[in-house]
Amino acid sequence: MISQTFTVSGMTCGHCAKSVTEELSDLPGVNDVQVAVESGQVSVTSDQELSRDAVSTAITEAGYTITAWASDNSAA
Repeated sequence: MISQTFTVSGMTCGHCAKSVTEELSDLPGVNDVQVAVESGQVSVTSDQELSRDAVSTAITEAGYTITAWASDNSAA
């Protein structure tokens, strides 16, 4: 499993988190999405590393912007 973490700006509520979670969950291989609205931190666990373009597109579709990447890329 691969874990990727990044910061998303503009989220203010549970609905925001749900939108981000739904868009990222639609990406192939995604197993889990965790969103912390307060900090804007989003962690995605997937079968393989997701491309930054795919993740950015999903976040844009949800109506938000990635402001920082801090990928863990840890294999479990």
